[in-house]
Amino acid sequence: MTVLVVDGANVVGSRPDGWWKDRGGAARRLHEQLLVADLPFDEVVLVLEGAAKGGVPAGRDGHVRVVHAPRDGDSEIERSARGARESGEQVTVVTADRFLQARVQGLGAMALGPSWLLDQLG
Repeated sequence: MTVLVVDGANVVGSRPDGWWKDRGGAARRLHEQLLVADLPFDEVVLVLEGAAKGGVPAGRDGHVRVVHAPRDGDSEIERSARGARESGEQVTVVTADRFLQARVQGLGAMALGPSWLLDQLG
């Protein structure tokens, strides 16, 4: 199984489209794009933190699972990647955070930047 773990804050924050005025709405738009995207992954895990959690409820919607980080998103992203890797899954993490990229690569996951995902979403 292949899993894509998305750092919602980093992806949303990579586009200067006024997301800071409505973080929940920006998270909802990203979620909607992930639902209809033709991505080469069996499961997409969208990690949300802070005010963005108000835009999409936690839980599964088709192949997309939304996770609300209890504290910081980075710890939840690392936890999700670790759990998937321990289950034998191939994991790709989308984040702009280079420190987080190094941490998940140390777990055996691939790391890509937000621009890769945004290109896939069109």
